[in-house]
Amino acid sequence: MTSSSDTREHTTRAHSFNSAAAQYAANRPSYPAPLFDTIEELADRPLAGARVADVGAGTGIATALLHARGADVIAVEPGDGMTAQFRQALPGVPIVRGDGNHLPLATASLDFLTYAQSWHWTDPAHSVPEALRVLRPGGALALWWNTGALDVPWLAEAAQRINRYFGESISANSKNVNARVVDPTGRLGLTRREVRWSRRVPVDTHLANIGSHSLFLVHGEEASTAFLAEEREHLMRAFPDGLVEEVYDVVLLLAIRA
Repeated sequence: MTSSSDTREHTTRAHSFNSAAAQYAANRPSYPAPLFDTIEELADRPLAGARVADVGAGTGIATALLHARGADVIAVEPGDGMTAQFRQALPGVPIVRGDGNHLPLATASLDFLTYAQSWHWTDPAHSVPEALRVLRPGGALALWWNTGALDVPWLAEAAQRINRYFGESISANSKNVNARVVDPTGRLGLTRREVRWSRRVPVDTHLANIGSHSLFLVHGEEASTAFLAEEREHLMRAFPDGLVEEVYDVVLLLAIRA
């Protein structure tokens, strides 16, 4: 059973991004084209022309890619800071206030319902039936996460340093990226795929990226700044040209509404 303190911590972390929305938008990684190819393959229909809701849309990273694929997309986001950043980036895409536990969307109205890095902020007891409610028969629920590829030595070492400093690793969130945690009842019948990709970025972009995670945001500026300064020294010794290659495995879980 989840305690009230666990619930409060979860809520605090979920809303921590609003204070760092610009940092999030500027430094977080995007998603590769093969991810969307895989979504279309598993759903057996194109995103182009499809009615899509992107939930927990944040600053619009995934929403923009869905829109570029030709989807008729609406964003759903609970946070003020993220919504403001989204509207700057995507003024022509509609966004409504809400979250996955209480979707402000009509029943059987969607071809796709997507969650990029956001399903783990929902309560599956509410978000699973809500997803099934708003999807049309044959519609697809697509959930995905960029997870650090910890078989890459420098990323594994960096994760260990975070764990030693904070008592938790960003990669610990990957424990939420499995069908049993996403849907404890097994009602959805999720299919899993992984897509590996990478991006080459300056060390400072990498540090701003990891600093935009809730683990850093809830520990406060002093603790985060101290760690990131030390981490910058580690990385500059390892990468004297000042560039790192972040390697990701995008974990996709997809279900079709019967």
